[in-house]
Amino acid sequence: MTTDPGFWLLQTLNALQLSMLLFLLSIGLTVIFGLMHFVNLAHGALYAAGAYVAASVSAVAGFWAGLVLAPLAVAVIGVLLYGGLIRRMRRSGPMAQVLVTFGLIFVALDLTRLIWGDIALASAMPPLLEGRLSVLGIDYPLYRLFVIGLGLVVFAALAFVLGRTQIGAMIRAGVDNDAMAACLGINVERLFFIVFCLGCALAGLAGAVAAPLLSVSPDMGLQILIPTLIVIVIGGLGSLQGAIAGSLVYGFVQTFGAVLAPGLASVLIYGLLAAILVIRPTGLFPAKG
Repeated sequence: MTTDPGFWLLQTLNALQLSMLLFLLSIGLTVIFGLMHFVNLAHGALYAAGAYVAASVSAVAGFWAGLVLAPLAVAVIGVLLYGGLIRRMRRSGPMAQVLVTFGLIFVALDLTRLIWGDIALASAMPPLLEGRLSVLGIDYPLYRLFVIGLGLVVFAALAFVLGRTQIGAMIRAGVDNDAMAACLGINVERLFFIVFCLGCALAGLAGAVAAPLLSVSPDMGLQILIPTLIVIVIGGLGSLQGAIAGSLVYGFVQTFGAVLAPGLASVLIYGLLAAILVIRPTGLFPAKG
């Protein structure tokens, strides 16, 4: 099996698909960590909300409507969350932030059960992406290739915004030194708000993309939280390069570990995490601040 080139190509595509899904979820959270110094453990609940909105909308208006509306709906939730809680908790210290946002996970869990019930929902793939495509002789699901492509497009768009635009320079300045950025006339508070809402929208997009691949259940936000935090710790806080690097490391280690060493698969990623923390405690590509 391991001597078959098709096997390696198939697992590489599977690893890329998992990596891009984790990237969509982790990039918003890592920039919020890096820029706002805020530990938002409820980010996984926003991902679950995006999946539920996408599944509900797609059942009525189709997949593409759900893909568009889910990030917008979760961004609106982010606006309410920021105005009602996050802005007041920013200076309260990491322990209070962890406790409050961890509590929000269970609030969101119960709200989800009240609105949608406890039964997992299924979200159908769009007819356009239901088939399979031959990639170097391997038939691979078209929807999974779409997930890979979407992740790469989002990465390229964010790289352009952060590296080539004025708002990107302002975000980088805020991550590096928010006090100095404020002294230079940057409205750091408004920048925080924009970045937080964008991070929420990306979490909603990740949920909408994951809905046809996974069963949409109330606890899916909890299930994805630990992998997302591992990605952020491996890659480094506040860094686009760190988010993509951490996602790729997790995706490839988890995918190839599951097929090559099933008995050690659950241990490999934690062993790698421990090694990286020992060698580079700030992660592979941390932001300067």
